[in-house]
Formats: sequence, structure tokens, C-alpha cells
Amino acid sequence: MIDRITNLMPEILTDEQYNHWTGVGRFFRALEYARLVNVFGDVPYYDTEVQNTDKDGLYKDRTPRNEVMDAVYNDFEYALHNVRLNDGGQYVNRYVVAAMVSRWALFEASWQKYYYKNNERAKKFFDQAVAAAEMVMNSGKYGIVEDFRKLFGSTDLTNSKDCILYRKYDAAQNVTHSIASTCNMNDPTDVGPNLDLIKAFICTDGKDWQTSSLENADDFTLSNLIKTRDSRFEASFYTKPTPRAKSSYLYVTKFIPRSGLSYIESGGSPAAEFQSEKNVTGYPVLRYAEVLLNWIEAKAELATLGGAEVSQSDIDISINLIRKRPVADEAKALGVTMTAEMKLDALPQDPHRDPTVPALLWEIRRERRMEFAFEFSRIIDLRRWKKLEYMNNSKYPDTMTGPWVDMPKEVPTYLDDQYIGKRQVKKEDGSIITFDGTNAADMVGYYLPTNALPRNTFSDRSYCSPVGEQEINTYAEKGFKLTQTKGW
Repeated sequence: MIDRITNLMPEILTDEQYNHWTGVGRFFRALEYARLVNVFGDVPYYDTEVQNTDKDGLYKDRTPRNEVMDAVYNDFEYALHNVRLNDGGQYVNRYVVAAMVSRWALFEASWQKYYYKNNERAKKFFDQAVAAAEMVMNSGKYGIVEDFRKLFGSTDLTNSKDCILYRKYDAAQNVTHSIASTCNMNDPTDVGPNLDLIKAFICTDGKDWQTSSLENADDFTLSNLIKTRDSRFEASFYTKPTPRAKSSYLYVTKFIPRSGLSYIESGGSPAAEFQSEKNVTGYPVLRYAEVLLNWIEAKAELATLGGAEVSQSDIDISINLIRKRPVADEAKALGVTMTAEMKLDALPQDPHRDPTVPALLWEIRRERRMEFAFEFSRIIDLRRWKKLEYMNNSKYPDTMTGPWVDMPKEVPTYLDDQYIGKRQVKKEDGSIITFDGTNAADMVGYYLPTNALPRNTFSDRSYCSPVGEQEINTYAEKGFKLTQTKGW
């Protein structure tokens, strides 16, 4: 696209058209290279179209990551200043560009700081993330005005101020999806939260569960968690434990409207639109909340590199704005309330905090975890922070544990004779109780998934993916060398 605009269109397009469409082309080129670099590290970089007769070009080895990302930075900068402010609904505009830049510049900046230990390059990309986010924030076009669940359960997000880019589906045109069906409470699922995630949800007084002053903050029964935790908890999970959630007893319902589960009380099955691949609920691809969290994290990171300190007003227009989003009436009926504002002079003193992470960054990362659970970012976040060790199940046993369950009361079917020797719970003191057919009354504790095996080995090579052997061999057959990812 860029080659054709450059070579064929200068005398046809106006300057504004030329700059806009070149910006769109460079934006998509930058997005793809940012994604490839995020997965593989060094990748072969091309800034011109490669002909299929150019074997030296087709089979060139990897370009160093920093060189690729400098080109990505330049493409992003061009797009930020040349793509149109508005080109019609669902078309790329400058705010779509800026939201994406805030994401990918933050990712690269974090990688430079924590993996490469290159603070100069980290600052370059953190600055770009801040500037891009502020372009969206200063537009006045977006806000946090809808309850959390509604963002994922609406069929039309056209007028949503919370969304910068969204997907719209249409059954009449056979444009549908199946994500809501995985949340319909009718089908068994292997996807669910572990206890580590559950404990990460902040209490409504703005404190972690261990330092919260709320009554029963350390009570992990589901009904109590709904009342004492940030409203995003209730909006993400079904309100009752169920054996259909095989991995953790807690069913993810974040991506289906509340009305889609009304069949449970009345009996029957989910509506046809919430079965199979017939779903038409829209999807918020880029949310304003993400831009705000990208912005405040980049600001906080810059402060650790000599930049201006984060102020309370910074927190108020980012994290606290998100915390003030409306709470759905259905959630209020269950006792859900709005979470208290974050105060810089009274940050939680979470005893679970990683001591290598400052308290403010720890709380910002907590906000990301609550906001984006089961969306797109967690594994990328852990890699860019160089914290894959959090997935070490031996070091962090809560990652192999589910929520608190009272099996004899809530799911007695879990204690049939067929489950002798299989069902297990873990008590507060860490002791494990295995169902033996006679101890049903004692099967109260943290649920332990069946047949789950621990993962406990991570190294530097875990942070980037390997190249397939077939690709390396194909290069060799042509007389060229494709370098394997470091460590593999």
C-alpha cells in the first residue's frame, strides 16, 4: 500500500489525502512489526515491497529488535500527526491510532526497562505512550459512563463513549462469533480464575484483602466476595459456584449480557443467539479505560526514570475515573458498591506486593489485572515486566488453587462415590483434604482442580517464542540462514 501510494498516487491525491493514507499504511505496518517483535524479538524488517524474485530479500536473517522498533516508533509518529481526526465510523482515525500507540509504546518501553535494562530507550517509548494517550484524553470525545458488564454485552457500541474502536456483528449477514457462548453457564468450561487472581481484586475500601478494614474481607465465600470486592469482580463471574466451571468452580460470564443468563432461574436453555457461533454481541476492541491505564502506568514508570512525580490529579483522571463507573442495578441488588478512590498518600500496604515493584506501580498493575481479566493483556504484561515467575506454580501456590468452596452444601454431586480419591480442598493452614467417601462434611476449603500439573521453570528464553524448525530448514535449503530465537 505504501509503495503504491508513493509511486503511483502523488499527482492524484491531494497533500491531505496522501498524508492520511500514507499514515494509515505506516500505522498498519507498525502494528504488525510491534506484534511480531513482541512475540519473537528480532524479526526480518522490510520497508519496501519485496519481489518474489528477490531471494536475498525474501530470505534475509533477523533485524535487531531495536532497529525494528525505531522504525515502528517513526511510523507511529507519522501516523499520529497525519491520519485524519475523523474518517467516518469504524474507519481508522487519529484516536484509534493514538490508542493503539499508547498500548504498543508502553509494551516496548517496559521491555526496554525490565528486560534490556536500557532506560534511555525505555524513556523514549514511555514518552510516546504518554503523548499518544493524551491525544485521546484531551479530545473530550471519550469517557467512562457505562457499567462494566454492559461494555461486553451490548449488540451495538456505536454511541458508546467508552469505546474508541469496536466490532459490530450482524446475524443477517452471517457475521457472528462464539465468545458469549463460552459464558452461557450451560456448557462446561476449562477456563476460570485461580485464587491468585481472586485475591488480587481490591476491596471496596480501596485496600487489599489483608489490610482492608471491611468486615469479612478475609472471607472468600463467593457471596461475600461479591459484596466486598471491586464491582468488576461481580461483573466478571457468575454469582453462584458451579461444577460446570471445571478448573475453578467459578464461571466466567464477563462476555455475555446479564439477560443472557435469565434462563437459569426459569429453566431451559440459553437463547439461540447465545449458543454455538450465533452470538452478535459487540466487542470493545479499544476501550478508553485502557488508554487511561496505559497513560498512568507510563507516567509512573517515567517517574522512576527521573521524570515528574505522579500527582493525585493524575490518579483522579485515570484510575479514579475508572473506579467511578456506574454499578449495574442487578449488581447493586447483590450488595455491590463502588470502590473507594485511590489516594497517593494512603496507598495499600499489600503484604503480598512484590518487593521489587514500588507500591504505586503495584496498584496500577492491580487495576490492569482487574480491568482486563480474560481479555488480551495478562501474558504480555507479565513478559514486558519480566515477571513470568508469577506463573511459577510452586512458588505461587495460589495459581494452582480455586476459590473457597463448601462442597456438601453447594455441590453435593461433587461428592458421589465416583469422585473418591479425586476431589480435594485445601484448608487455610495449607493441609489438603481428599474425599474418601466418608469425609464429605470436611470438604470445605479452597478448591483444588483435578489433574492439574504444576509449571515451575521459566528462563530468559521463555520471554520470546522460537522459530519453527521447518522455517530454518527452508532457509537452509535456499542457501540462507535464519537465526533461532536466543536460548532455543
